[in-house]
Amino acid sequence: MPPNLNAERDNPCLKEQELSFKCLNKNNFDRDKCEVYFVNYNNCKEFWNKVRADRRGKGIAPYLPPLEERDAIKAEYMKAKPAQS
Repeated sequence: MPPNLNAERDNPCLKEQELSFKCLNKNNFDRDKCEVYFVNYNNCKEFWNKVRADRRGKGIAPYLPPLEERDAIKAEYMKAKPAQS
C-alpha cells in the first residue's frame, strides 16, 4: 500500500490537515489567516471521533471505518443532520 494511502487509512482528516499546513506555509504561519482551515479540520476530527465511539459502543470493528465505507457514512450523516438556520 502506498504511504499516503496508509496515512489516509489511519487519519480520515488527512486532507483537512494538509490544507491547514499548506495555508500556514502560504501565509507565513499567520494562524489568523487560516482559521477556516483549522475549524474545518477540528470539525472533521470531532465527526470521526464520534463515529469511532459509536462503533466501539456497538462492538463494530474496526472502530474507524475502512476507506471504502467513509463516503457513505458521511453522506448518511449529512442526510440525517438537522438543517441549521
